[in-house]
Amino acid sequence: MIPARYAHFVFSLILSGIMSFLVSGVATYRATGLVEDFPALWAASWLSSWMFAYPSVLLVAPLARRVTNILVRQPAAQ
Repeated sequence: MIPARYAHFVFSLILSGIMSFLVSGVATYRATGLVEDFPALWAASWLSSWMFAYPSVLLVAPLARRVTNILVRQPAAQ
């Protein structure tokens, strides 16, 4: 089991993997259509996208949290 102090890195890895998988699939489909080697093209696109997505999520997540905290009303203390 992974120690809790690494949760941010694991979450970012999973989130970036899923998001880059979906977005690269849509982008690959729009660029090529359902060609014969579509799965191979998608996989190559996904892996290269994930290499950029993971560090991007690590860098952007703190900013996204701050903006979210500004935009979302916090519950009143009881």
